[in-house]
Amino acid sequence: MLTEIEKKITKTVEELSKSVVIVRVNKPGIQLPFGGIAPQRGEGSGFILDSIGNIVTNYHVIAGAETVEVVLNDGRTFSGKVVGGDRMTDVALIKIEGVNLPVAKLGDSEKLKVGQYALAVGNALGMEGAPTVSTGVVSAFGRPLPGADLIFEGLIQTDAAINPGNSGGPLADLDGNVIGMNTAVIPFAQGVGFALPINHIKWVIEQILEKGKIVRPVMGVSVINLSPPLVARYNLGVKEGALVTETLRDGPAYKAGLRSMDVIQKIGTFDVRSSKDLIVALSKFPVNKEVKITVLRKGERIELPLKLVEAKE
Repeated sequence: MLTEIEKKITKTVEELSKSVVIVRVNKPGIQLPFGGIAPQRGEGSGFILDSIGNIVTNYHVIAGAETVEVVLNDGRTFSGKVVGGDRMTDVALIKIEGVNLPVAKLGDSEKLKVGQYALAVGNALGMEGAPTVSTGVVSAFGRPLPGADLIFEGLIQTDAAINPGNSGGPLADLDGNVIGMNTAVIPFAQGVGFALPINHIKWVIEQILEKGKIVRPVMGVSVINLSPPLVARYNLGVKEGALVTETLRDGPAYKAGLRSMDVIQKIGTFDVRSSKDLIVALSKFPVNKEVKITVLRKGERIELPLKLVEAKE
């Protein structure tokens, strides 16, 4: 006999799974040394965003795809079109033409609490049949992805099992609200998976639908993290921040008065403890907005007005 919590989970999974899809891609083949071409295929997951057929998945799932095929939980198969994507945050939008599409409910990742239950649903390992479900908890917030070259912003860490093929599938709460998108796992660890928070995904998708691309502001500086040797050598007088190593001539930072060896400590209301904090904070501001930036210069804390401009591709 099922307990009350089991009844809730099974009911939620039944409804949520309807909106989870398999994303199959064909990529340019590889030339074999003795002639012929070996096809490249891949599989991931996604979830239906709205009734007109927009589907969210990971950028790395569809990157370089020549064709995209989407398989619904009810067995229907559609040709998918890549609407747009963002390599920096690993979010992509594809579209199918269909009717009676089951739509996922989107939650609010800002309201999550560490320790609450989380359900990961997706096409794990490409196994045939219904989507795979794993359960766990929200383990932590704001995690970076270890060893990643890309800018993954404030990931949700979970111990719900995430496997190859899960990429692009939803991470949901017990009410079936999608709180994130399963994105990565650390191979050498156990119970350490990562999901992109749904609130940031909403922002990326909104940008793609409205502008056809992601518009990000830029300062025009090069920065590095502080280290004890740097702090001691240059007598910086602070242990955390982003150290400016170069400012682009005639760029926003230069015009605002930032110079090499300034230590950025705050932008707007966001504290900057590292260069990663600065990059994440910048994504929160619109282009052409003037913000106050707080820097430490030769022991003196000063505020400078900075007008952000659009980053080039």
